[in-house]
Amino acid sequence: MEAAQQLQMVVAEVQSARQQVASLNAQLRELEGTVTAVKNQPKDMALHRQMGTVLIEVDDRNQLLEDLESTLVQMKAAVATMGQREAELVSTYEKLKQSLEG
Repeated sequence: MEAAQQLQMVVAEVQSARQQVASLNAQLRELEGTVTAVKNQPKDMALHRQMGTVLIEVDDRNQLLEDLESTLVQMKAAVATMGQREAELVSTYEKLKQSLEG
């Protein structure tokens, strides 16, 4: 494959990785807000969780928080992994660009 074609492919992959990182970061911020809201919700007020198209009242707040925090850890790991992938792609891009320039 030609270096110019490889460069175009890498550029597309970098753009895709950046979009995925941005999307994951948005989801991460939303989840962090949810965890904060659950922690700040008065104990005497009900909490609900969406299950498909239905809202279900939560009986076990601690379990809900554990689930949310576990998801938060997984999301942070996914963001880190995608960030590393993006950095690798940018490095590959720079190398290909240099090889085309001279």
